[in-house]
Amino acid sequence: MIFATVAQKKSFTEAAKHLNVSKSAVSQQISALEAELGVSLLNRTTRELSLTALGSTLLERSTLLQDQIALLFNDLEEAGTNPSGRFSITYPNSLQPTVIIPAVQQLMAEYPNLEPELIADDQSLNLVEHDLDVAIHIGELPDSGYRALPVGSLVELFCATPLYLSKKGSIPTVHELITHRWIATSWQNPKTTITHLKSGGKETIELNQFAKCNTLTGAIDMALMHLGVVLVPDIIAKPLIQSGQLVHIAKDIQGPQWPVYTVHAYKNEKPIHITRFHQIICRIFERPDLTYSDQ
Repeated sequence: MIFATVAQKKSFTEAAKHLNVSKSAVSQQISALEAELGVSLLNRTTRELSLTALGSTLLERSTLLQDQIALLFNDLEEAGTNPSGRFSITYPNSLQPTVIIPAVQQLMAEYPNLEPELIADDQSLNLVEHDLDVAIHIGELPDSGYRALPVGSLVELFCATPLYLSKKGSIPTVHELITHRWIATSWQNPKTTITHLKSGGKETIELNQFAKCNTLTGAIDMALMHLGVVLVPDIIAKPLIQSGQLVHIAKDIQGPQWPVYTVHAYKNEKPIHITRFHQIICRIFERPDLTYSDQ
C-alpha cells in the first residue's frame, strides 16, 4: 500500500504526507519491498520518480487492492448481503468500449448476481424518469437534486489517419491545422478554444468544418475513412493512436478539457456496488492502460 501511494503521488514526500508518516519510513519500506522481490520498482532521479516495467505491473495489482481495502468496512456493514438484480447505467456512446464495458466486466466479476442494463445516449437522461441507477456525465453539471462524484477529466486531442496525412501533408502546428477539413460533432463549435502546452496560454481558433455528426462515434468513423481531422477525448483517442488507426497531430496544442462525473439519485448511503463502480471508473480514467482481471 505504501508503494502504491508513492507511485500515485510520484513523490516520497507527498506519499509521506498522505500517509502521515516520515519520509524516511516510506523510503525504508520501499527499499525493503524491492529487496524482498529482488527487483527495482522505481526509477529515482533528482527531478522525478517513475515506474519500472515491473513497478507498473505491481501498481496495477496494488490499486485494485487499495480499492478492496477502502470497501472493507462497507462489506462488514453489509455482511451477508450480495448486490443482485438490475443495475442500469447511462453514458455517452463514445465511452462504451474503452470505459463502460471494462468497468462492468470488473464489477460483474466481483458481484456476479447483478444484471447490468446499459443505455448509451449522448443526451443526459433523467435518472428518476428513466429508472436509472447511475449516469456517467461529461461536462459541467446542470442544477439538480442528484449526487455527483468527480471522476476526472477529458482533454480533446486533434487526430487524423496516417493515410489522410500522407495525402494532405503533416499537421505539426495550429497554423497548418486550421487549413484542413474538420469533422465535428453536434456539440463541437468551429470556434474552439485551444491550450498551447508550452506556454499554457489559451487561444480561440476557427476550424474549417466540412462535416458534422450527432455522435462522436460517427465523427471518428468518418475520420477513419480518411475524410478529415477529428477532435477526440484523450481516453478514447489513445487506443486508436496506439493501434495506428489515428495519429495525434498538432501536438503542441490541445482542445477543450471537460470534467467527468458519476451521478446517482440516492439521497442517503448509496449501495456498495455503485461505490465500487465509481471506483473502477476513476481507476480507468487515472490509467487508461489499466486492465482488470478476475480475482
